[in-house]
Amino acid sequence: MGISTSDKPYMTRVEEAEADKFMRVAVAKAQDAQFVKRTAARREMGHWNEWRDLAEQIRQHVIKYLPDYLEEFSNNVERQGGHVFFAQTEEEARNFIKELAIEKQAKKIVKSKSMVTTEIDLDKTLLTIPGTSLLESDLAEFILQEDNWDEPTHIVFPTLHKNRDQIQREFQKLGYDGDNNPQHEARFVRGYLRKYFMQADFGITGCNFAIASNGMINLDTNEGNADLTMAIPKTQVVVMGMERLVPTMKEAEVLDNMLARSAVGQKLTTYCTFTGKQVAGEVDGPEDFWVVVLDNGRSDALGTEFEPILQCIRCGACMNVCPVYRHIGGQGYGSIYPGPLGEVLSPILGGYEKFEELPYACSLCGACTETCPVRIPLHSLIRKHRIVEMDDKHMDKSMTNLILKVIGIGTGSPFLFQSALTFAHPGAGMFAKQMAPGDVEGMYEGGKINHVPKITPKLIHSWVDSRDVPMPSKKKDNFRHWFKDHQPIAVAPAVKKHLVEAEHD
Repeated sequence: MGISTSDKPYMTRVEEAEADKFMRVAVAKAQDAQFVKRTAARREMGHWNEWRDLAEQIRQHVIKYLPDYLEEFSNNVERQGGHVFFAQTEEEARNFIKELAIEKQAKKIVKSKSMVTTEIDLDKTLLTIPGTSLLESDLAEFILQEDNWDEPTHIVFPTLHKNRDQIQREFQKLGYDGDNNPQHEARFVRGYLRKYFMQADFGITGCNFAIASNGMINLDTNEGNADLTMAIPKTQVVVMGMERLVPTMKEAEVLDNMLARSAVGQKLTTYCTFTGKQVAGEVDGPEDFWVVVLDNGRSDALGTEFEPILQCIRCGACMNVCPVYRHIGGQGYGSIYPGPLGEVLSPILGGYEKFEELPYACSLCGACTETCPVRIPLHSLIRKHRIVEMDDKHMDKSMTNLILKVIGIGTGSPFLFQSALTFAHPGAGMFAKQMAPGDVEGMYEGGKINHVPKITPKLIHSWVDSRDVPMPSKKKDNFRHWFKDHQPIAVAPAVKKHLVEAEHD
């Protein structure tokens, strides 16, 4: 299925997500907790916005000279005895890795958490090899695998939507007979995973950053599973998006700090690893080292107004502040990349036809742009997707254009506009109810509209179904009458002179 996680219509996914009360509470709790941790961790660095400027400059520099850094990185990997394969599409990437696993006669494949391997649907491809088993070693991804490959809710916290009882039931399938205490569950699964690690002969990881100057791979994890995936199997495959490069270790240090503080509110992740092919004198590490560099549509963004999305370091901070994500979680988006990141990236990688609704799963509040550690203008890019869909691709098949044309005619005619002001309040009265306890003071004194007939256009119906709309003002209370009845305040000559002098100063 690749980047897409569901064939269900967008509104069906949203309705199912809204019905999952546990998920919504868990997401809200995680967002609130991460806000506190993230803010504290960033303050400890000091001059956070200056660090953001530096991180943005690093990412933009790499993207500007991407072909040069890819060549430098590839040459350094091969100089150390490793191999690099450039895959244009997801099919090329997964087929190459499958053929490599067959060639190496892999029996037990172990994987650490990787968004890009999920993007190319690698797990299920490798499981088609006869006699081969595969295990996701990240605890959350392992739980999802055991639950019939359930889809993740978050790119950093994939199992936010599951509680301890659900996890207990999944572990019982593996022989767990304990209670739902998270410590007991973790102790059981730790032993289960370690046995598999010791038998693995083929390891696969993602890549947080690839160091162009020395050909090393930088991995950041909190469980150490990626380190075991790199250290034990004789064959190692690293799958990375083509943009995940840094020039030197110095830039990797900056971005590792930005990533950890933005993703989980830590100074640094528990395991910050730099690795590559095993060299003489080392007792562990892969003897056969491969890096698969994936394009899969990323190059389509180069040189376009959407190029800034390639700056992304996959911290997930944008999801942790998004009000829409708070209500529908990750699975509502139908993409492995949810939240503001997914709203920008999914149409680029998967096409507008598949993800045409995602740019509208946004209030354009700008919180994602404000928190992004590499200063991606996310809400502006989401708006640009809307412009492409409406103006360039003419994808809107609803009555929106007709409604807007009617509104244009109405607001362009003084008679029609004045008539609307006169009849708006009494006409809306049949759909309104009075102010209730808990309503925001000053908004609903005249009542609020919370239902409209089913025969109304979908645009209006969807709007009213999801929010309370204040009643239109009575004609005598609207702004035009207020403005007409209020004259400008006369300013004394001395005061006016003072204001003019202050303005010139």
